[in-house]
Amino acid sequence: MFTGSIPALVTPFDDDGAFAEQIYRDFIEWQISEGSSALVPCGTTGEAATLTKEEQFAIVRVCVDQARGRVPVIAGAGSNDTRVARANLLAAKEAGADAALMVPPYYNRPGQEGIFRHFETLAQDAPLPIVLYNVPARTVTDILPDTLARIVQAFPQVFVAVKDASGVITRVSQHRASLGENFCQLSGNDDLALAFNATGGVGCISVSANVAPRLCADFQAACASGDYAKARTLHDRLFPLHTALFTDASPGPVKYAVSKVRPDFPRGLRLPMTWPGEASRHAVDAGLAHAGL
Repeated sequence: MFTGSIPALVTPFDDDGAFAEQIYRDFIEWQISEGSSALVPCGTTGEAATLTKEEQFAIVRVCVDQARGRVPVIAGAGSNDTRVARANLLAAKEAGADAALMVPPYYNRPGQEGIFRHFETLAQDAPLPIVLYNVPARTVTDILPDTLARIVQAFPQVFVAVKDASGVITRVSQHRASLGENFCQLSGNDDLALAFNATGGVGCISVSANVAPRLCADFQAACASGDYAKARTLHDRLFPLHTALFTDASPGPVKYAVSKVRPDFPRGLRLPMTWPGEASRHAVDAGLAHAGL
């Protein structure tokens, strides 16, 4: 259902911390014109954790309106409360999203049965397709391969893809073995996207695409065509940037990077996220230079 380079969009905030709608619309236009194949508003990189529910789905609505059906919109909608997650799915549908990106419950740390039951509940009359988002470094909970297979096999029309940020490349093969070649696997780590695609992935929900959408789109196109020599060259060009964007708490470094390539983009973050430190900024500057940006 989804392929290619899919930016996990940063959310612009003005000096007062308010959502900067017109800048966001302009940013979406740039992303689409540069070859991004879908958009993810209000995920982790979009600072969803500091948005009210009203703000979150108003921003999704703006994204949908600006995209105008040219690319799909996958709305961040997860919660560690199953009831809230279900309400978020409805809100994402009402905002016009094409799918929802849903993490397993975080903080309360359910076991594998609790993770399954959470997604089983969401699947009941689900108003949108769901992209499972496995990011153990943030959620602590890990959707193990057997559990993911159980979820998808129970509700194949609902759970259409996984964004895998586990960092375990062998899981791509494990998921293919249990779910078949056609199950959509998207990397959640830019620095692992080359290996991820080589073992069966079809795209990346990307932080780096906020800064380098054309290069990320070209990289994914090269992978899709089987031109791994070109893909490796692009990977090497982007790799220092991929790593630099996580030299301080995200999304601080990526917002700094976006402000370097798009000077109109405001530098606001909502606490507790802060502007990256000097060492991180230097790393980002070096990564941008290495990428030719």
